[in-house]
Amino acid sequence: MTVYKDLNVQWCTEHVVLVEICRPPTNFFDVELIEHLADVLENLEANDLCRAVVLAAQGRVFCAGADFSGGGSDLFDNNAESNALTLYQAALRLYRFRKPIVGAIQGPAIGGGLGLALVPDFRVVCNETRFAANFVQLGVHPGFGISLVLPRLIGQQSANLMLLTGRRIKGEEALRFGLADLLVDAGEVRSAAIELATEIALCAPLAVESTRSTLRHGLADELKSHLEHEFAEQVRLANTRDHLEGMKAVSERRAGVFHRS
Repeated sequence: MTVYKDLNVQWCTEHVVLVEICRPPTNFFDVELIEHLADVLENLEANDLCRAVVLAAQGRVFCAGADFSGGGSDLFDNNAESNALTLYQAALRLYRFRKPIVGAIQGPAIGGGLGLALVPDFRVVCNETRFAANFVQLGVHPGFGISLVLPRLIGQQSANLMLLTGRRIKGEEALRFGLADLLVDAGEVRSAAIELATEIALCAPLAVESTRSTLRHGLADELKSHLEHEFAEQVRLANTRDHLEGMKAVSERRAGVFHRS
């Protein structure tokens, strides 16, 4: 398996593998990180010893999404459409992974970071966890398949609340929403995720993969068309003044002043 500096891969048990994002303190993602993650998962899919994966991240933040600290991001730049398209092709590869994934979400998962946190089958969280789909605050359409996967996971109305307000959902509320499966102390998130993955890995692997495939039937194919729609809408909205204002407002940590233009 290729070794990547932004990912740590290690065996936790005989059949459980930890895949850790190593870009602290914020673990911002870009095309390279998502492609590396897809490469790692595809290698683990071909390894019969691996029966479950724990997806985790270093530091206090799970993934803060794209980096807007400089006032913008090439992920939503109309002059870099191929970059965003490549990102979403890599995201689709993550959803085509056939083995169960448990997410250890120890801190904020924001924007595209929320999209990454939705890839696992289960999410273990703590009181410090924050989930937010802040795309409308950036003047852009949700991406990373969030507009499909989030309503499917937590229901349409709860997804509406998150997607149309950009509101941050804390660990306890995430548990009520069904966005989280276990709420534990901050220091126990990773160990609890490994314990759940181990429980899965003790079951018959062919039966687990077959059942998971049935439960997720059609998801990847439906996601493909959703990603295409999200991409087209993001390209369209990237040309608006509201999007430029949203990126500036987020980088300056203030509310945006939007004009529908």
